[in-house]
Amino acid sequence: MQTSVINIENIRNDFPILKRKVHKDKPLVYFDNAATSQKPIQVIDSISNYYLNYNSNIHRAVHELAEESTVAYELTRDKVAKFINVKNREELIFVRGTTEAINLVAYSWGRQNVQKDDIVVTTEYEHHSNIVPWQLLTKEKGAKLEYIGVDDNGELKLDQLDAYLDTGKVKIVTFSQMSNVLGTISKTEEIIKKCHQKGVRVLVDGAQSVPHLKVDIQKLDCDFFAFSAHKMLGPTGVGVLWAKKELLENMAPFNAGGDMIREVHKYETTWNDLPYKFEAGTPNIADVIGFSAALDYLDKIGMDKVREHEIELTKYALDKISAVKGIVLYGTPDITKRGGVISFNLGDIHPHDLATIIDEDGIAIRSGHHCAQVLMERLDVSATSRASFYIYNTKEEVDVFIRSLNRARELFRI
Repeated sequence: MQTSVINIENIRNDFPILKRKVHKDKPLVYFDNAATSQKPIQVIDSISNYYLNYNSNIHRAVHELAEESTVAYELTRDKVAKFINVKNREELIFVRGTTEAINLVAYSWGRQNVQKDDIVVTTEYEHHSNIVPWQLLTKEKGAKLEYIGVDDNGELKLDQLDAYLDTGKVKIVTFSQMSNVLGTISKTEEIIKKCHQKGVRVLVDGAQSVPHLKVDIQKLDCDFFAFSAHKMLGPTGVGVLWAKKELLENMAPFNAGGDMIREVHKYETTWNDLPYKFEAGTPNIADVIGFSAALDYLDKIGMDKVREHEIELTKYALDKISAVKGIVLYGTPDITKRGGVISFNLGDIHPHDLATIIDEDGIAIRSGHHCAQVLMERLDVSATSRASFYIYNTKEEVDVFIRSLNRARELFRI
């Protein structure tokens, strides 16, 4: 029953946590990948190796450990550039995650460019991290925050974007390339083209897309792009902001301190070159180096195969879960327009109760509003359950999941 696109057995052997049992004797079925992915031994060993053999600060000292650390850290930047097809490595900023990347843009670019009565446009299916920073900015500036709606299939109503752009007041459009709740894959290139025709900047939240799709920044031609390492086999606490060089050069620093300066005098300071202008202080060196191993791992598999595997597995899961009595599914039925995420409700069982019940069977899913309360309001629900897949998940695990859902249904007499 295994998918033939990738060798799942070999892949699973690289993930120590998948061998553990939960609730004493239940094999772990990990379906919470949209929140964070598990880590292969190659990533774990890479971090351990740094601390065991060449732990040092970077960009400063000239001793051998510092040079080794600096080389390894900067090698990750080169690998990121190749992974998402960025031409200029100095346009890649290491941050703590997608959230910090978006806040950096809202603070450093937004406060210089958004004025009273301007419009910032986002969407109804955004994560809170792509809503709250813009709420703060627009309230501070007396600007307006507007939303592109979501239709009943979970896709964006792009005619609303056209109407906003026609006002001539939009300064930036910011949206997720893939919804963390619905799995909807946005019409990213179309949105960017519409915005650029009107001279409007675009920020793409790639937190959910980069781990699962082949992303080409040069082809997209957006202005800002953000994503996180921990959702793509890498460590927590590492993210990436890419932005066009001319924008970064004109933006004020987000944080101030060591390494982001060229010279500091009593009453004035000059900034370091890109990307270091936006990387103040000692960075998360070990985990950036660990991220390098995660990129190697995904490169070895190939992002096209990652996507093929998830399409096959998600289609299988959707077919199975659709047959469960009382199930309500959210998102487009078109498997080519969605990622490996299934959000649902089962009868009148609260998602937290459902997650607790199936956890007894060793299955980890997410329940709640998924940091997307604006979307929950649009769907007219307080919460949903969410199963999300990655490269190490199997059809056999889906079968275990479906049996557990039916057990919950019987418990609640649905």
